[in-house]
Amino acid sequence: MKVAYVRVSTVEQNEARQVEALKVYGIEKWFIEKTSGKDTNRAEFQSMMNYVREGDTVYILDFSRLTRSVSDLLHTIEELDRKGVKLVSLKENLDTNTNTGRLILTIIGAINEFERQNILERQREGIALAKAKGVYKGRQPNKYDDDLLREVLIGIESKTMSVSEASRRLGVTRATVYNLLKRNGTSSY
Repeated sequence: MKVAYVRVSTVEQNEARQVEALKVYGIEKWFIEKTSGKDTNRAEFQSMMNYVREGDTVYILDFSRLTRSVSDLLHTIEELDRKGVKLVSLKENLDTNTNTGRLILTIIGAINEFERQNILERQREGIALAKAKGVYKGRQPNKYDDDLLREVLIGIESKTMSVSEASRRLGVTRATVYNLLKRNGTSSY
C-alpha cells in the first residue's frame, strides 16, 4: 500500500503543497496533521507507524516532515525497516530500499553517533574543569529527611497515601517516588 505522511507545524500553515507533490504517486492512505515535529509524540504520526505493514511504502515530501531530530529520524527509519516498510523522501531523493539510500542513512547514523560522542566528551571535560576550579556541585542532595521518607513509604505501603501526594510531600516527581519504592523494596507498586 502507498501511504503518505504530511505535516505542517502550525494551524496557520497549509499542507496543500505537500499533498499536491505526493498525489502523483497514487497514494492510497493519507496521514495529515498540523503539529510541531520536535518529537515523534504526534497522533497521526503514531497512527501511521501503527498502520503500515510489510510491503508498504511511506512517502514524505522531506525528512523534516517526519521529525527535526536526526536520532528520531534514524529510529523511525529503523522501525520502518524492521516492519519491512520502504520510505521514500521526494526532496532528498532518497529511497531506503536502494543501496544508495541505505548508504546515505548509514552515513547519517555515523555522523549522529560521532556528534553524540563529542557532546559526551565535552561534557566530561567541562565537569573535570569545574571540579578542578571547585565549582562543580554535582547532583543536588535529596530534599527530604529520612523520617519523612519513612513516613511516605509506610503511607504508600498501607495505601493511606497516594504516589502523587507522596511526590508533593517529598518535593520530587512521581517517577522519583516509584524509584524510591523500588529501591526500598516496597512491593505494592
